[in-house]
Amino acid sequence: MAIDPTLPFRPVRIALLTISDSRSAADDRSGDALQDMLTTAGHRLAARAIIRDEADLIVSRLHNWIDDPQVDAVITTGGTGLTGRDVTPEALRRLDGKEIPGFGELFRWLSYQKIGTSTIQSRACAIVARGTYIFALPGSTGAVRDAWEGILATQLDSRYRPCNFVELMPRLTE
Repeated sequence: MAIDPTLPFRPVRIALLTISDSRSAADDRSGDALQDMLTTAGHRLAARAIIRDEADLIVSRLHNWIDDPQVDAVITTGGTGLTGRDVTPEALRRLDGKEIPGFGELFRWLSYQKIGTSTIQSRACAIVARGTYIFALPGSTGAVRDAWEGILATQLDSRYRPCNFVELMPRLTE
């Protein structure tokens, strides 16, 4: 389980979506952290937006990015908790994609190492919809850092062995 330096790095075009009723571009620390981590890793920021916690808005934005050939993956932050306004997982289900159950399981396992049983309040999840990966993360900066460093940094690196999400991209719509 390591990076194979003999393989070429293939940058992934990633869109970032912050889902919040209270954040703006001026105080979107989680979005800023994700943008910094993905560009530092060599990936490309394809788009970035902030929208309210409303399922119809989330679904509409994600449909637009899924249909955009310049977007390979989407990372969302926010809306994965348990309150009535947290609707990101429900919005992803409306996209009729293929669930990646291990993503949420692994995220909560990693999170448990830092915040203990509080991790059960997260409904982090991931799907593949029409050939586009969508990863739904909690809105905290710590959570997005844990997801990036513990899962996404390697799975979105084409050199990671024994396997990674990038090598599957050409076959996602078969």
